[in-house]
Parts: sequence; C-alpha cells; structure tokens
Amino acid sequence: MAKVTIYTWTVCPYCVRAKDLLNRKGVKYEEINLDNKDEELAQLRKRTGFKTIPQIFIGDEFIGGYSDLAALDDKGELDPKLAR
Repeated sequence: MAKVTIYTWTVCPYCVRAKDLLNRKGVKYEEINLDNKDEELAQLRKRTGFKTIPQIFIGDEFIGGYSDLAALDDKGELDPKLAR
C-alpha cells in the first residue's frame, strides 16, 4: 500500500472527514499536525501552492484536500492510487 501523509489542524472539519474516509478504507496514514507551526505551514503552502488544510499526499503525489480525496473515491480512482 502507498504511503499516505495528511497535514492537518486539530480544529478542522475537513481534516476529520479526510481521516474518516481513509479510516473507513483501512488506510494507515501519517498525520502531521500543523497547529502553531507557521513556518512548516508556509513551506507546505509554497511546495503545493495550496492554501487550505488538509493537504494530502499519496506517495509523492499531491492529491489536494478532502474534496479532492472524496472526488477520487467517488470516481473509483482512489483505491488504485492507494494500491501502489
């Protein structure tokens, strides 16, 4: 199974939804909480060009946020990415 990394904040409903979706699929993931880590958040935003949280990676591929993750799942494209 591919390595999944999710960057989150503690108080973030979309982070909770993304983790719930991954948990329902039985996906193990690394969660990196960015509460009070402004420098790390700035570096992540520079790396991805994405302003919001969560930010989700499958392997080295930037997936986007929760809506992007859910859209991949709805289209049946998430499971093949996770199987890499």
